[in-house]
Amino acid sequence: MNKLLAESLGTFCLVFAGTGAIVVNQSTGGTVTHVGVALTFGLVVMAMIYAFGDVSGAHLNPAVSVAFVLARRFPVRELPGYVAAQLVGAFTASALLRVLFPANETLGATLPTGSVWQSLVLEVVLTFMLMLVILSVSSGPKEKGIMAGIAVGGVVGLEALFAGPISGASMNPARSLAPAVVSGHVEMVWVYLLAPVVGAALAVPCFRLLRIPGPG
Repeated sequence: MNKLLAESLGTFCLVFAGTGAIVVNQSTGGTVTHVGVALTFGLVVMAMIYAFGDVSGAHLNPAVSVAFVLARRFPVRELPGYVAAQLVGAFTASALLRVLFPANETLGATLPTGSVWQSLVLEVVLTFMLMLVILSVSSGPKEKGIMAGIAVGGVVGLEALFAGPISGASMNPARSLAPAVVSGHVEMVWVYLLAPVVGAALAVPCFRLLRIPGPG
């Protein structure tokens, strides 16, 4: 139960702070800025890893949980509970933002600004990169060492900085599904449900290949 509560609280904080930064930026004429939004996502991920990494692993992302199952670092029997907890946290955050900002149209939902295929490919590649880092700094399904939070949060912030203006740099089905449903903008949500899972799954065999000892 502690693990599920940690996943729910961690994902709540991620979605509330991250998409909240987008909403506040829109509501205040851009005072947060795109750089500020990217930093918010990176910093909140880092903070949640340090807060809950030793409890649940701080997956905060269904795609990450699925990839850990594929990597045989996480029992498949625990996957439904983790995903459900992550969704509860994400939807609670989006619902609270709807109460706080009833006039906001999208609540930070991820929507492609270019073509659909462009955002689909971007999200696959972004999540692939993120999952490679997570696998490299984790032991089992949990982050290890004092630098894990900085590494993972840094990648999230980095990817949001350069790809956010095109795809939204979601890399997280829960982060995208909740604001899309609560705001009623579900027309492109399939991109952000499919691409992160594919990208995270592709990172698993690549990581294994990189870790195979070479000759000599």
